[in-house]
Amino acid sequence: MNSSIDCPCGSGTEYSQCCGLFHSDEKHPASAEALMRSRFSAYALDNTAYILSSWGASNRPDDKKLSNENLVWQKLEIIDTKKGSLNDIKGIVEFKAYYLNNGEDYLLHEVSRFTKTNGRWFYVDGVVKKVGKIVRQENQGKNAPCPCGSGKKYKRCCGAG
Repeated sequence: MNSSIDCPCGSGTEYSQCCGLFHSDEKHPASAEALMRSRFSAYALDNTAYILSSWGASNRPDDKKLSNENLVWQKLEIIDTKKGSLNDIKGIVEFKAYYLNNGEDYLLHEVSRFTKTNGRWFYVDGVVKKVGKIVRQENQGKNAPCPCGSGKKYKRCCGAG
């Protein structure tokens, strides 16, 4: 991957100075949110090895269940975090991930749990609040509410790309 491109996690930082450091095992995420961002980037870049290594061993899936070549991960939006900082051992991150499935827009809204073991954060599991196709309303314009349910105007959310 070209290291001069923006990181898929949406940080605005170059990949090589952001999630690339985690994916190459040079560093480990210091917070649950940083791990969430790095996992999103791994999904976007189809880095199954990192996804599995950052998943808690007690409920890590088979790598065959992670592969879905029809999905193209587009954007990550962090909604809320609870705990999950440097001095915590547990954390929760609520997020929305936008993706294309066979060329159509979809949304995954999840509340994920993380735990820190031996100084390293791991994904435990998540509760899906919403998943499904984003239905575009015709002739609503860019000032209409975004159909993804974010509460933002379309032009400031899904229409910003």
